[in-house]
Amino acid sequence: MSESISSQRTSVRYRSRLLQPEADRHPDTHPLTWRLRDDGEVIWLDEYLRKEGYQSIRNALDNGDPQAIIATMKDANVRGRGGAGFSAGLKWSLTLQGGDMPRGYLICNADEMEPGTFKDRLLMEQQPHLLIEGMILGALANNSFYGYIFLRGEYVEAARVLNRALDEAREAGWLGANINGSGFDFDIAVHTGAGRYICGEETALINSLEGKRANPRAKPPFPGQSGAWGKPSVVNNVETLCNVPAVILKGADWYQALSGDRTEDGGSKLYGVSGPVEKPGLWELPMGTTGAEILERAGGMRGNRSLKAWLPGGASTGFLLPEHLDLPLDFDTVGKEGSRLGTGLLTVVPQEQSMVALMRNLEEFFARESCGWCTPCRDGLPWTVKLLWALELGQGETGDIELLDKLAADCGPGLTFCAHAPGAAMPLQTALKHFRQEFEQGVSKPRGKAHQDPIPVGEI
Repeated sequence: MSESISSQRTSVRYRSRLLQPEADRHPDTHPLTWRLRDDGEVIWLDEYLRKEGYQSIRNALDNGDPQAIIATMKDANVRGRGGAGFSAGLKWSLTLQGGDMPRGYLICNADEMEPGTFKDRLLMEQQPHLLIEGMILGALANNSFYGYIFLRGEYVEAARVLNRALDEAREAGWLGANINGSGFDFDIAVHTGAGRYICGEETALINSLEGKRANPRAKPPFPGQSGAWGKPSVVNNVETLCNVPAVILKGADWYQALSGDRTEDGGSKLYGVSGPVEKPGLWELPMGTTGAEILERAGGMRGNRSLKAWLPGGASTGFLLPEHLDLPLDFDTVGKEGSRLGTGLLTVVPQEQSMVALMRNLEEFFARESCGWCTPCRDGLPWTVKLLWALELGQGETGDIELLDKLAADCGPGLTFCAHAPGAAMPLQTALKHFRQEFEQGVSKPRGKAHQDPIPVGEI
């Protein structure tokens, strides 16, 4: 590790760890990170312009065909990097525009609250103009007149950097009226959230942006037809939007080729690792890189620990085993193994970690972050937590594990308003599948009568 990278890891100003030296990152292979500096300092406008900054905007404005941006994004198959993996180009093609349709909004989902995830933070804190450029291209493609960066409230440093970068872009004519003399008007504001995980769901985010309670909306209508304040709106993740400038500048074929023969999904991906490894951090690697390679880059497990299980992309993905490390980490391959790629940041679990205690901790988070809009989530997740607490304390009753199976199934896809409950159910279902004996060890007595013990006042 270079001395400058080592110093940036210990700096009080440093937030997310990119563990690839500047000399190893190139424009043709690392579209997201090649501009970043080893010292972790922000790439402000002057330096960004020297490194091909805003060139894709010039090209798109010279072309004069917003639909060409959408076509290129579809051909490149840029899939959403926030976790869902939906085609960004297809999403853009469904936005209502033209005729008497009012111009709408381009919204960046920067509410990075997925446990174990810290990739978007790196891009916003060190390379804000890449996100701004991607949002301008998205606005051109979707005929949006205003943009919002819905930012996690705890990301104070990112808010400071983004607001200064937005001022630079306005002064240089890249935001505001008549961008670069094109006649196209677009501006962006940073909106800091109030600390709700549910705002990662796009319609809950829109409700919060409008000043309402952050509940998900029924679909249809989808945001592309009726979103923020009833106007067509597009919501994309930070990393997704940061891919757009390079795709438009270099083309769909180049982007597809970045992953080589690893996967049918093109492009690169910000992968990372957290947990008891020697070097937790981030790497920009070809899509389809294996978990084994990422874990190797992280220096392996810390000390004499051995790997028990791992989450491939945040707390709302399913547990995989060491035998799955050789799988290419792409959306479809991971999905076939009963999990999701999610954010692509691995969380490793050491052999000595109790899976019951780990699941209790995760489910407490999900239960607390539920918006309470639908019954399986509002009532099922707290019930799950109570059962896991009993099992962890060795006070479980016969039938508790089967009840956990039932509660997880009731929170499955299609049974709730949004993906929050299914996201809470997936790690529980896979933990029960792979480590059921650990849960069984917590059962110590037969099933008692319903409400046999009084419920202490104030605990519900």
